[in-house]
Amino acid sequence: MSQLIDGKRISQQIKDELREEVERLKEKGRNACLAVVQVGADPASTVYVRNKKKACEYIGIRSKSYELPEETTEQELVGLVENLNKDAQVNGVLVQLPLPDHIDEDKIIRTISPDKDVDGFHPVSVGRLWIGEKGFLSCTPAGIIQLLKRSGVEIEGRECVIVGRSNIVGKPMAALLLRENATVTVAHSRTKDLKKVTKRADILVVAIGKKRFITSEYIKDGAVVIDVGMHRDEDGHLCGDVDFADVEPHTSAITPVPGGVGPMTIAMLMNNCVETIRTQEERP
Repeated sequence: MSQLIDGKRISQQIKDELREEVERLKEKGRNACLAVVQVGADPASTVYVRNKKKACEYIGIRSKSYELPEETTEQELVGLVENLNKDAQVNGVLVQLPLPDHIDEDKIIRTISPDKDVDGFHPVSVGRLWIGEKGFLSCTPAGIIQLLKRSGVEIEGRECVIVGRSNIVGKPMAALLLRENATVTVAHSRTKDLKKVTKRADILVVAIGKKRFITSEYIKDGAVVIDVGMHRDEDGHLCGDVDFADVEPHTSAITPVPGGVGPMTIAMLMNNCVETIRTQEERP
């Protein structure tokens, strides 16, 4: 019988551990503060921002909220981020994506100081990840590593296939699996004979952005399947990139949607926020 990897339980476990750590660090005078910037009122972004604030409150991290109107100019947003970079009271800076069309997301990501880049999106953060230096890890891939480890899934020496090569999930996921001594293949829209590639996978991570695209025909018996997708089906129910009902009987472990990868992203964001005050311990 397949193991259901419970992201809600594991993310709560991580948040409880972080809460205890934050209490200990506060006793030493170390306090974390996350600045969250949202431009416009995209409903999904509003939900994400609210959940991030709730997680901060639970763990004991102070949060500053900047809710800017849709018509905010790129120059105004750059100015705010630069001020937050200079603010010694702010440890982490997060600009909620997506941004309105008239603002260059890449420019804003590059404006955030790499030392406050708790999303792990800055090119310096990405470079540190790939060469194995200490730095902020991209939250969703870092969360997937924790899901695997805390569910007793061995990564070292396993064949891992990632479907999707985005800068947010696919590429950093490959780097983190390599760190764990896995053999990694990244498949994408130009991959020839995708089924043949995915059927090699001991661990299959799917971040393709297509509703229920992966069926049992893509799965090796006994594989571990991690579904990063999030969609609504014809009946309005949440579903992933994997056809869960079809695939689950062929797996040794699988993440559900919802309740799998999703909760882990915020848990690992909180871990990055705590990392900003952990590293203070190493300073003179």
